[in-house]
Amino acid sequence: METVHMQDMNVAEHSILAEGKPSRYSENDNQRRYSAPVMWAVAGLFAVLLIGAAYADTLAYVIQQWMEDDNYSHGFFIPVIVAVLIWRKRDFMLAAGIRPSWWGVLVLAVGGLLLIVGQLATLNVIENASLWLVIVGLFLAVTGPRATWEVAFPLGYLLTMFPLPQMIQQNLSSSLQLLSSKFGVGCLQLIGVTAFREGNVIDLGPIQLQVVEACSGLRYLFPLVSLALLCGYLFQDRLWKRVLLVGSAIPLAIFLNGIRIGVIGVLVEWYGQGAAEGFMHFFEGWVVFVVSFVILLAEMQLLSRIGQSAPQPSPSPAHGSVAKPFSAVPVWSSSMTVCLLLLLGIAAASVPLRGREDITPSRQLFLDFPMDLSGWHGSPLTMEKVYVDALRFDDYLLANYQTSANGPINLYVAYYGSQKTGQSAHSPKTCLPGGGWEVTSLDQITVGNGLSNRIFFANRAVIQKGDARQIVLYWFKQRERIVTNEYLVKAWLFWDALTKQRTDGALIRLVAPVLPGEDDAATDQRLQQFAALVQPTLSAYVPD
Repeated sequence: METVHMQDMNVAEHSILAEGKPSRYSENDNQRRYSAPVMWAVAGLFAVLLIGAAYADTLAYVIQQWMEDDNYSHGFFIPVIVAVLIWRKRDFMLAAGIRPSWWGVLVLAVGGLLLIVGQLATLNVIENASLWLVIVGLFLAVTGPRATWEVAFPLGYLLTMFPLPQMIQQNLSSSLQLLSSKFGVGCLQLIGVTAFREGNVIDLGPIQLQVVEACSGLRYLFPLVSLALLCGYLFQDRLWKRVLLVGSAIPLAIFLNGIRIGVIGVLVEWYGQGAAEGFMHFFEGWVVFVVSFVILLAEMQLLSRIGQSAPQPSPSPAHGSVAKPFSAVPVWSSSMTVCLLLLLGIAAASVPLRGREDITPSRQLFLDFPMDLSGWHGSPLTMEKVYVDALRFDDYLLANYQTSANGPINLYVAYYGSQKTGQSAHSPKTCLPGGGWEVTSLDQITVGNGLSNRIFFANRAVIQKGDARQIVLYWFKQRERIVTNEYLVKAWLFWDALTKQRTDGALIRLVAPVLPGEDDAATDQRLQQFAALVQPTLSAYVPD
């Protein structure tokens, strides 16, 4: 009995000691629990500072676009929305397991390389892609593939904060202008208002409305598509319903913008030109956007009642996948160290390239361009300010040339000293339909240069409006090259920016009417003769 009593006392004493003094495992667990968040916070802050240092110019450009371009004014909300969406998924990320991955290091390295290329080429679209890849790579490296997959949509949603490449935006805007004009005229005619359309011009009789680029509907399309993507993500139902919801945003924005133009036409007829300007114009735009949002919400409600709804996902991780506390999260890993070192290297490499400016060669101004070219006599013309503001060139030439024996030819040259930040030539292929001209044929021809025995290629378009018929020749002079393809222009632009630090260039366009009694062949001959005279003369004004 005494032996048993002594054993019980020893057990009790051991228990008291265990309660009074934590075990070594307990001490390590507490240290781990408190050190993990601190290390993550410090590493995260350091990474944010390094990204800010490396992408200072990129972020400044994106924010400037948000502030100055109404098409992207919704961009301020995107990072906030993404942060909230990721925070809502924190338990799912922890439940999936935080396992640092070297794949993220690879993605981050590719993003950093793109930044250097983008800065050398002075192309913002490459720098934007680089910033997104670095953010995704950092997430993947720190949290691993499974945890990153849990926030795949928020990370992808970040892309909606970046401006589109200018060429894509120009083509999209031109197409939407025509569609909006057609819808607007259709709405006016539907309610009995006499209206006719020539391209982007709506004729109301005594008043004509010009559907300019700002009225194309992009100001509704971009934010509405971003909003529809968010609604589709939060709308927990069948995939086809979510796809339908997002897809409906595009025709909805175009249709409502057309109705808005029709309403403006009615108000202009009733109250005068002021109804299409100032506060009224701004207010009408906001009304359309609010109506679009309400329709999206109504569509969600309607879709939720159609067919069988998908099972609602749990707001917390599934049973058996309990979210792990920070004590179970790795405090540090070699991949995180490499990521921070890579970010440090990217930031250091980007500093010497920051503010890199294009080389703009010296040139003669178009004010000095000869108005007499081997018997062709020119009359200079002045372009309206609204078109000058839209085209954003650095210098231009607009003149009508004619001889006593030949019909007139209109010469237009738009010169850009730098084409890196959205200032680039608008292709006539997208601009001509806006003036009411229908492009009936478009091909490529060879133009002979009699002065230097040199030939070059040019685009030839035949355009028609009613009975009027014209032939257009145009090409792009990009440094020492003559290019006819818009996409090839962008490719050479990137290469020359990278290797020569130059992005200057020009669009050259010749237009000749097909005169009564004249066939296309005679007009072509007249155009090609004049083009052969103009091209060598341009070298002093558009440097090689």
